Amino acid sequence: MQDALSALDRPNSYIGKTVPRPNLDRLLQGRGQYVSDLELPRMAHVAFLRSPYAHAAIVAINVDAAKRMPGVINVVTGRELGAVITPWIGVLSHLKGLKSAPQSAIAIDRVCWQGEAVAAVVTTTRAAAEDALEQIVVDYKELDAVTDMSAALNASTPVIHASLGDNLAFERSHHAGDVDRAFSESDAVVEADFVFGRHTGVTLEPRAVVADWNAAEARLTIYQGTQAPHMVQNIAALHLGLKDAQVRVVCKDVGGSFGIKVHIYADEMATYALSMLLRRPIKFVADRVESFNTDIHARDHRCKGRIGVKRDGTIAAFEIDDLTGIGPYSMYPRTSAIEANQVVNLVGGAYVTPNYRARTRVVFQNKNVMCQYRAVGHPIACSVTEGLVDLAAARIGMDPVEIRRRNLIADDAYPCVSPSGMRFEQLSHHASLEKLLQMMNYDALRAEQADLRASDVHRGIGIASFIEVTNPSAAFYGVGGARISSQDGVAVRLDAQGSVICQTSITEQGQGSESLTAQVVGSVLGVSMERVRVILGDTDNTPYGGGTWASRGAGIGGEAALQAAKVLRRNILDVAAAILQSAPSELDIVSDRIVNVSDGAPRIELNELARIVYFRPDTLPPGIQPELMATRHFVPRQYPFAFTNGVQASWLEVDTDTGFVRLLKHWVVEDCGTIINPQLVDEQIRGGVVQGLGAALFEKCIYDERGQLTNANMADYLVPMSGEMPDIDVGHVVSPMLESELGAKGAGEAGTAGAAAAVANAVNDALRPFKATITEIPLTPQVILTALGRI
Repeated sequence: MQDALSALDRPNSYIGKTVPRPNLDRLLQGRGQYVSDLELPRMAHVAFLRSPYAHAAIVAINVDAAKRMPGVINVVTGRELGAVITPWIGVLSHLKGLKSAPQSAIAIDRVCWQGEAVAAVVTTTRAAAEDALEQIVVDYKELDAVTDMSAALNASTPVIHASLGDNLAFERSHHAGDVDRAFSESDAVVEADFVFGRHTGVTLEPRAVVADWNAAEARLTIYQGTQAPHMVQNIAALHLGLKDAQVRVVCKDVGGSFGIKVHIYADEMATYALSMLLRRPIKFVADRVESFNTDIHARDHRCKGRIGVKRDGTIAAFEIDDLTGIGPYSMYPRTSAIEANQVVNLVGGAYVTPNYRARTRVVFQNKNVMCQYRAVGHPIACSVTEGLVDLAAARIGMDPVEIRRRNLIADDAYPCVSPSGMRFEQLSHHASLEKLLQMMNYDALRAEQADLRASDVHRGIGIASFIEVTNPSAAFYGVGGARISSQDGVAVRLDAQGSVICQTSITEQGQGSESLTAQVVGSVLGVSMERVRVILGDTDNTPYGGGTWASRGAGIGGEAALQAAKVLRRNILDVAAAILQSAPSELDIVSDRIVNVSDGAPRIELNELARIVYFRPDTLPPGIQPELMATRHFVPRQYPFAFTNGVQASWLEVDTDTGFVRLLKHWVVEDCGTIINPQLVDEQIRGGVVQGLGAALFEKCIYDERGQLTNANMADYLVPMSGEMPDIDVGHVVSPMLESELGAKGAGEAGTAGAAAAVANAVNDALRPFKATITEIPLTPQVILTALGRI
C-alpha cells in the first residue's frame, strides 16, 4: 500500500493546488452564521456602562432610575456579579517575575482605564439597554493617571496597584557573547531610538458573545467568535465554578480575528456570569467605540537599539533596551509580557553574530490593556533589527543588500541556534533574498531612483529580512501553567454513502482552515473535496485542541488531519481487501473508488464499500470488524517552535513638500514550508502586509495626558484603504518542516512581520539626500516634515 506522502504527490492530490474554499458559496450568498445573527428564546441584551476616567475610585453607584426604564430586566454592579464569577490574574510562571493585580468582570471599587465597565444593564433590546445606561449615576473620585510609560517607574509616579509595590510588570535581560568587546572592536557603532505607535486590530466583525445557561441541564452554552474554543471552555468553567463538561463553546463564522479574539475579556466573562445569574440567554455585541476602548491594543514600544559593524560589513553585535506599557493589567490568560519577550527573542535573529545584549521592561499604565496581536513582537524586532542594519550600511557606505548577504545565516548552516537561544530547524534567507532581487529587478530600480533624484523626485527602496515564530509547542503557554492546548486533533470518518466527515479543533476566521483541512484529508484518502465535510468550532463535537493562533492551523491542525486520514485510509483498504479477496498493498483509493495499484482498474466504489460495512456486515469474512473512523492529535516535540522566514521590499515615493508617502510596489518572498493552497497562502501574506503597512503609515491609538483615547472612531483612527495600497507581489521558497510529514509551517503572520520595517527603510532611503533619518512609526506627514525641518 502506498503511504500518505506518496498519496499527496499523486496527480489527483489537492496539496499545492488552488481550489475554491468549501464555504465560499455560503458566505457569498450572505448565509454566514455570526454571533450577531443569533436569536434564542427569552434572549436578553446587555450593555455596559463604561468609565469616562482613566483612573478613578467608585464612591457610589445609583441604579434606581435605570431599573425603572422600559424593558429593563436587571441592572448589575461588579459587587453583585462577583458572587457568580471569580477574579483572575494574568501571569505565567515561566516568565519569571511577571506580576499583575486581580481583575474582575465588572469593576468594583476602582476603574483603571477609560472604558472599563462599572455596571451592566440587561434589557429586552440593546437600544433599551443603552437608554437605561444614561440613567445610572456614578460618583467617581478621579485619581492621578499613569499615562507616560517612560515615567511609570519614577519614584514620583503613582503606583497603580499598591499591592504590587511598583508599576513594573515584567523585566527580562539577556546577554550572549562578549558584547562590550565586540562594540569596542567595531569600526562603526550606530545607535537609534525606535518609537512604535500603539494600535489595534479593527476586525470587520466586533467581539460578540451569547451565553445561555440551562438550569435544568446545569450547562452553559457559549456562542462566541473566538480563536480558541477549548480555552474559552476551560476559563469559563474555572471562574464560574463549573466543570469543563458543563460548558459548551460554539464558534461558527468569525469576521476576522488577528489575535484580537484569542483573549478572555472582562465584558465577555460578565456576559457568561449574567446568563447564570438571570437564568436566560444574554447577548453582548461590542459597538465600534467599545472595540477601540476595550479590544486589546498592541505595539506601543520605545526601543533603544545599537549595532556594531566592521568595515567589511561584518555585524559584530546587537544591543537593545526595550520599554512597553501594557495598561493596568496583564491580559488573561496569555499575559501581556509575551510581546516584549518575543522582541528579546527575535532581534538580530536572522544574522550571524554571537554577541547580543537585551533588556525589556513591561510597565503598567492607565490605558486600555495591551496583549498579543498578529505577528506578536515580530514587527518590533524586525523594524529594530533591519533599521539598524540599514543605518550601519549607510554609515560604512555599503549597499543594504550586500550587508545582508554578508551576515544572514547561511542556508546550509542548519540546524543552528540564535544568540537569544532560538533553535532553527531549516530557514532560507539567502535563497529568499536572491529571489526577491530577481522579482523586483533591484539594479534597475536603483538606476531609476538615481535618475529621478536628479529631477527632485525622491523614491526609496527598503529591504527587510524576517523570521516568524509558528507552530508553537507547550513551551509557549503550557509550561507557564496556562491551560491553552498546544496540540490539535482531527477525527475523520467515512459515512454510509462514502463521504467523509472531518471534525477538527482548529477554527476558521477567514484564513481558510476549512479548505486546508479538506484538501489534506481529500488528498490522503483519494476522495474528491466535494465529499469532505469539515466541522470545526464546537467543543462538543471536535477533538480537544488549541484552535487557531500563531500561524498554527496548517502546521499543527493540518498534520493532525494527515495522520488521522492515513489511519482511516489504511482501515478502508483493509476492509476493501477482505471484500475483494486481495491484499491491501495491491489496492489504492483514487477518485472515490478502490482501484488496483498495478493498472488503476476500478474495483469497488467507496459508497458501495460503506453500504456493505454499515448495512451488510454479515457478508464480511469472519473476524473482520471494520472501523471507518480515526482520530489523531499532533504537537511539535523536537523543536519548541517552527520558524518561517522571508524578505520584503518596498518601493515608494516621498513628497518632501507635504510629507505624504505614496506606496508604489511591495514584494514578499516567504518560506512557509509545504504550501497546501497557494491562493490562500498568498491571500494571508497580502492581508498581513496590508496590516503591516497600516502600522507603518496610518494606525495609532492617540491618548492625551489624562488617559483619554481621543480617536476611538473610524473617522479619526486611520486604517489602510484600497486606494493607498500598492500591488503586492508574492514569491515562495519551500523548506518543509522536517518534524511533520506534511511539512507545513505557517503563513498567517509573515506579511505583518516585515512590512513596516521595509517601508521605514524605504522612507529613510528616499530621504538620504536630506540627511534625515526617521525611526518612528507611523510615518505620518507630520513626522516626516518634522524630520526634514519643515515644521
